[in-house]
Amino acid sequence: MERMIEVEGLARHFGPLVAVDDVSFSVSRGEVLGFLGPNGAGKSTTMKMITGFLAPTRGRVAVAGNDIARKALAAKAAIGYLPEGAPAYGDMTPASFLAFAARARGLGRAAARAGIERAVEQVELQAVLEQPIETLSKGYKRRVGLAQAILHDPPVLILDEPTDGLDPNQKHQVRNLILGMARDKAIIISTHILEEVGAVCSRALIIAQGRIVADGTPRELEAMSRYHNAVQIRVAAEGAEAALAGLPGVERVVALGEGAYQVFPTAGASITEAVAGHARAQGWEVEQLVVEAGRLDEVFRRMTTGEQDVPESLPAPGEEAA
Repeated sequence: MERMIEVEGLARHFGPLVAVDDVSFSVSRGEVLGFLGPNGAGKSTTMKMITGFLAPTRGRVAVAGNDIARKALAAKAAIGYLPEGAPAYGDMTPASFLAFAARARGLGRAAARAGIERAVEQVELQAVLEQPIETLSKGYKRRVGLAQAILHDPPVLILDEPTDGLDPNQKHQVRNLILGMARDKAIIISTHILEEVGAVCSRALIIAQGRIVADGTPRELEAMSRYHNAVQIRVAAEGAEAALAGLPGVERVVALGEGAYQVFPTAGASITEAVAGHARAQGWEVEQLVVEAGRLDEVFRRMTTGEQDVPESLPAPGEEAA
């Protein structure tokens, strides 16, 4: 795949503060990279350096084959950028602001008109086009910012919290828009919403204290969870905890109360058949059995803070599993 974003040894210092420390990665066309990390981890600073908004202390960034320091205009022309907070001119309307953005991009009249119409339709801004931006809701302001990022149909998108402030329906719409654009673009999205990673990202990076601490597909990151292939079971049986703990491939069993147990595998091995088979053989009355793919939130916490999860109770019958 064609590499559209290349980041090598990127670092940024603010006096004694090291905000980004030796970050390297690449993003290819057709890839949506989720950029995850706690507040202050260096996500927005890294994105600002990729777009040329902020100069790095050291390191190199290339966008669409253009070094951001040496061929800044060519690199920036290939980028659509939605910054943190989506700043805009409050006294402008979305229509006038997008026209201004198109002129700043150097688009001709016909290209500007077509790009604006396409962007307005994609993010559904028709109802507020002539309303001053300062009077818009946070969600609409975010959509105006997204529209200016995509109006010139760039091959690279850098989106900092693209669904911030949107309601559930709007989030669903923007996620579908990102998925649709991903076929021929390289996209980086920063997000605090972990469900967004599984919904739109083909890969994710976790950054903490300015350094990358994990890099993989959502499934690969989930497989790093201590809950990967863990089995939650609720049974009406005496001595179930000891019996489950003695099964092959079982590392330990945690009693959750009311006949519920969390059965953890050794090194993420599959123990579903062993647990279910033993229950059948013993004639146990199994009220519920849930196999976990892994918990991205647990991996995130462990990678960024070192916290270990406390096993949660099994959901009651009919409720959604954790």
